[in-house]
Amino acid sequence: MALQNIGAGNKDDAFYRYKMPRMITKIEGRGNGIKTNVVNMVDIAKALGRPASYTTKYFGCELGAQSKFDEKTGTSHVNGAHDTAKLAGLLENFIKKYVQCYGCGNPETEILITKSQMLTLKCAACGFISDVDMRDKLTTFILKNPPEQKKGSKDKKAMRRAEKERLKEGEAADEEAKKLKKEAAKKKGSSKEGLPKISKKKANMSDEEHSPTGSQADQTEAPPADSDDDVEWQTDTSMAAAQQRIQEQLNAVTASMVMLSATEEKSGKSSPAREEKPKADGQGSGVNCNNSKESLVAQTNGVKHSNSKEKLVDAKERLADEIKEHLNKGSSVAQLKSFLGSISGTHQDIVDALFEALFGGVGKGFSKEVTKKKVYLAAVLQEDGSQLVLLHAIESFCGKSSSEAVKEVALVLKALYDVDMLEEEFIVEWYEKGSKGSNKLSPIWKNVKPFVEWLQSAESETEDE
Repeated sequence: MALQNIGAGNKDDAFYRYKMPRMITKIEGRGNGIKTNVVNMVDIAKALGRPASYTTKYFGCELGAQSKFDEKTGTSHVNGAHDTAKLAGLLENFIKKYVQCYGCGNPETEILITKSQMLTLKCAACGFISDVDMRDKLTTFILKNPPEQKKGSKDKKAMRRAEKERLKEGEAADEEAKKLKKEAAKKKGSSKEGLPKISKKKANMSDEEHSPTGSQADQTEAPPADSDDDVEWQTDTSMAAAQQRIQEQLNAVTASMVMLSATEEKSGKSSPAREEKPKADGQGSGVNCNNSKESLVAQTNGVKHSNSKEKLVDAKERLADEIKEHLNKGSSVAQLKSFLGSISGTHQDIVDALFEALFGGVGKGFSKEVTKKKVYLAAVLQEDGSQLVLLHAIESFCGKSSSEAVKEVALVLKALYDVDMLEEEFIVEWYEKGSKGSNKLSPIWKNVKPFVEWLQSAESETEDE
């Protein structure tokens, strides 16, 4: 069976992944009982993700003729003789109104009925919710015959697959937690069993130390390495030993000064008042000096940090103004590329400034502006990792733009993804790091999440196929 791309705007795209069978019609009967039978209506409706009764009823509403779809036999009839091209044109109108997302044009949508009995299309790719025109005759039929979720639909498969993966991950996490708990319990048990042994050693050591009688051989035995008390008992605290240690550790001049002060203290010639006063003054002045130095250093660092931030912001604004001034002169993409290569700054700063120069102040309609000016963004996608740089520029721009622009960030990613400026692996990597990083509270991740989930589900479906 011949296939064609879903949507007239995608008919020339050889790599478009959403396809449907070409319509096949057959004229049956004669006279007043002549009918047009759409032979493969079930296959077409299945590819569109809509009940075949909807498309058949739409043909009847648009042609002003009676139409009927038989659920048992799967036959679709429209009264009158109608050629295939005419019915195919009506099917394209049905796709635009009831299948394709009004935001990104993706046909992977779901019909939802609101509490106020309004029809909406929810896109699985960008999360955009499209409002269907309720003046159309088919809307009344859809409200009376709401769509049912088929068990064999792609969305259900993806949801079941994702649920299985989540269950597996949960079970693995539970097993890992149980292992950690067991290991922790074993460590606690081993530590408790080891405590009495340590206390016994200390008790034995204390008994040996406090033994009233002992030979000289026992006193000269080397004490255990973990006994601090034995080490202190072996230290010689005599004046001769102290002078010897001073001679070994200090140079000749310092050692003589220390020995001189020691002899003065022994003779008692220096007055206590003179000894205590310099110590107090020295300690106080040292503390004050240290405090003043620390406070001065802290103030200086704070001023430097604030100044560096202000300088960085000013530099980015200056860079964006230069790029905007260059764009206002009507420069081409090649001229812009050479200009960006001539200015100083990191690659990230240049892309941030370019994004600000192109879309600064844009709110509603952010995705449309990106689609119009995507050729300028392509001028910076030359180096390895430049896709992540562009994604960080989008994140930085959304952090200081209006909420209306942030709501359309998924449409922006979809537009750049469709023209191969952004690849799936870089988008998923950027989302996973950003949603768990320091900027995880930003509303951008909430709006990007449906698009990332759609990318991951589409990848899993292609692997299964």
